[in-house]
Amino acid sequence: MERTVLIVDDQPLFRSVARMIVARIPGWRILAEAASGEEAVDRAAGAAVVLMDINLPGIDGIAATRRILERQPGTAVVLLSTYAAEDLPAEAARCGAVGYVHKDDLTPSLLRELVGGAAGTGISPPTAVP
Repeated sequence: MERTVLIVDDQPLFRSVARMIVARIPGWRILAEAASGEEAVDRAAGAAVVLMDINLPGIDGIAATRRILERQPGTAVVLLSTYAAEDLPAEAARCGAVGYVHKDDLTPSLLRELVGGAAGTGISPPTAVP
């Protein structure tokens, strides 16, 4: 099954890194990219997976995640940041994301593990977000 991915980050360099990581996952392809929370909400249609930075201009990644999941409840959103997991805002655990990954730890295998069978089938409560 092909998984379409939306990459959301305000830093072009990190979006480039994320593209390279997604390209290494068989069956995954980039659908679109966004540099703000508003763009993410606008471009999420059709995305099975969203790689969502928490700190974004405009609405933040947590609010954007909620809006995307209201429209597309089967989307697997993975929160990304440079925060340590224990320093995440409390609402990160309640926004519906399937997990959180520190940007330094983002790998193809970790993404596959977090997303699992969630994309397109509905998402159980997040287990990887503290």
